[in-house]
Amino acid sequence: MALASIMSVIQRTLPRLGVLSSSFSANRKFSLFSGSGSATQWSKVVSDAEKIVGYPTSFMSLRCLLSDELSNIAMQVRKLVGTKHPLLNTARAFVYDSRNNLQMRGLVVLLISKAAGPSKSSDDMFQHDMVSGIHASQRNLAEITELIHTAFLVHRGIVNIGELKTCDGPVKDMQFGNKMAILSGDFLLANACTGLADLKNSKVVELVSSSIGDLVQGIYYENSFLPEKNTFTDDIGIANWMEHIFLSHGSLLAKSCQAAMELAKHDSEVQSMAFQYGKHMSLSYKLNADLQPFINGKYKGSSFSLNSAPVVLHQDSVGREAWMQQIKEAQLKGNLIDLAKHLYKAEKNKGHRGSWFTSLARRTVQTVTSLIAHPKAESTFVLPPAGRNVLRSLLHFRRCSTQHCIEEAIKAGKGVASAIDLCRYHGDRALSTLQCFPPSEARTALENIVYAVTRLS
Repeated sequence: MALASIMSVIQRTLPRLGVLSSSFSANRKFSLFSGSGSATQWSKVVSDAEKIVGYPTSFMSLRCLLSDELSNIAMQVRKLVGTKHPLLNTARAFVYDSRNNLQMRGLVVLLISKAAGPSKSSDDMFQHDMVSGIHASQRNLAEITELIHTAFLVHRGIVNIGELKTCDGPVKDMQFGNKMAILSGDFLLANACTGLADLKNSKVVELVSSSIGDLVQGIYYENSFLPEKNTFTDDIGIANWMEHIFLSHGSLLAKSCQAAMELAKHDSEVQSMAFQYGKHMSLSYKLNADLQPFINGKYKGSSFSLNSAPVVLHQDSVGREAWMQQIKEAQLKGNLIDLAKHLYKAEKNKGHRGSWFTSLARRTVQTVTSLIAHPKAESTFVLPPAGRNVLRSLLHFRRCSTQHCIEEAIKAGKGVASAIDLCRYHGDRALSTLQCFPPSEARTALENIVYAVTRLS
């Protein structure tokens, strides 16, 4: 109540100071962190797996990326240097993928192809086509999978011109970047579709085509979650979260694994197990990525999505009403701190005073300024009870931001622990599907990938 009473006065000052009154309504969704456990351990797992399949999958889509068409696009993209267009970061990530995250889908397709081996119904002529235990068509499928994933990564880099800030770069350059993202992404998709047709297998075409449809639908769900009036986060449960994440992250890998079994003429049971491995491994991988800002000290303070798994599970645990109250309290504290810091800087540099302050607001800000400059000193200002309560909270939370306050609330609840359990659950489900394959180096590599993803510490 103390926070609410004083904020009615202070909120009126925020527009005049240029301070956002609702950072979460203006920027509801944080960028998703991308990572998977220990970088060193993950890199070793990927490196060992690449030796098993015969060549580095990090160069899998190199043939397409070095084509004349994309070379011309790359020359044009140089014009974006100096701006903050996401297409630059996407291009940079493919040149220097230090975490080995971007090309993992093709690697999994090759590993599961090698783990399954030839089917019992295939003839000797068909098996003669295999190199290192993998059919040429399966290698082509792995490359197609990577091209599709790359195309959608590029398309995700399209920015909303209406939400641009001055620091992002000239509008003309950002519009040009959007055109390049659309054209280059479409070019990659066209190459993937051509390669898909060359496989000459109607069921494989149907599977991979449906995964493209799932990707589009999943991205649509992500972009259609607009906050309702006076709310800051979506009212989605973990079941809806699982469905949306499967569409946008899991479907491509799951159906590509199934398609690889179809190309080797395996029966429906083996195809189903391959599909389940891809599905559960993808969900486990995404849960790991969502957990990093909450469990990994290296990424302390990293931004996170209010629709990430720990947040959704926390909301399910405490209830929608309590969760909304936690967000509003964190926002009030964050706004007070932002206001105090702004006024401290203004008072220090320019001697900021204004007749538009009410008596309560002025004295509160003066005391907040004193607390920031001398946090251990006792205030010499006398405030009404509401102001004193606010300042007690500010003294305790003076190093907090809105995001940090929300993060602490989530850590104090059951959301993080539930997300860890869910990550390990899907990892166990992925491991159980591998039992239908004979023991081999490839199967061990698939197991090690799951172990790396579910190793949460």
